[in-house]
Amino acid sequence: MPSLKDLKNRISSVKSTRKITKAMQMVAAAKLRRAQESAEAARPYTERFNAVLGQLAASAGGADNAPLLLKGTGKDDVHMLVVMTSERGLCGGFNSSIVKLAKTRIEALKREGKTVKILTVGKKGREQLRRDYGSLMVGHVDMSAVTKLGYADAASVAKDLLGRFGAGEFDVATIFYAQFLSVISQKPTAQQVIPAAIEAAPDTSASTLYEYEPGEEAILAELLPRGVATQIFAALLENAASEQGARMSAMDNATRNAGDMIDKLSIEYNRTRQAVITSELIEIISGAEAL
Repeated sequence: MPSLKDLKNRISSVKSTRKITKAMQMVAAAKLRRAQESAEAARPYTERFNAVLGQLAASAGGADNAPLLLKGTGKDDVHMLVVMTSERGLCGGFNSSIVKLAKTRIEALKREGKTVKILTVGKKGREQLRRDYGSLMVGHVDMSAVTKLGYADAASVAKDLLGRFGAGEFDVATIFYAQFLSVISQKPTAQQVIPAAIEAAPDTSASTLYEYEPGEEAILAELLPRGVATQIFAALLENAASEQGARMSAMDNATRNAGDMIDKLSIEYNRTRQAVITSELIEIISGAEAL
């Protein structure tokens, strides 16, 4: 049985931990609001941008001179997986869910005889993947110094990815991130960005109203690299909101668990203290009767 001093020290320690988790929960809640607004504000632009690309690709996708980012290399032998996670932990299963989805894709591609390369964005994903797939990792983007996520951060990742594609290092690129649904729900998502996986517009009749100058192929050659950066930026924004939502939920659970532990320890402390007092009273009474 632990002593009163041990129980008292443990209660004090858990109370200090509860203060920390409560503070982290409040900070995550404040950051979540800004991150959620940014992610939701980016969705209409991304959807409209993809719609424009879809209209252009519908008329230029079959052309022989279509951009390489649209038609691809004609092969799918080498796959580049861009796994985007957070730089910090204490956010529940946020990072693990993304890494799990990436590992599932890696194993599926390896069974098909494909070559897999991994580019990580965020320290936590790199740490988890390095244990099992260190030989497949070809690069890492450090985002620890980024205080406010901006388009330039996504553009640097896209520049690295496009440079590797231009050098012929891979045929297909897929990004992995968590789509923000709510504070308690984040959906791990895999999205192909190279070659551009553009859904056809549901109604292409309106496209006849537009005349493109200098031409669909030239415009696509300019817009497709920007489209890769746009998709990466939207994914990073979704990741940022998902991370704060997951951290807020995790710290809320930790705070409540700390409170439950304090209650249990307090009961054990009171029982132990009562037992000590009872024992001392018995000793006093026994000594008095002996006299």
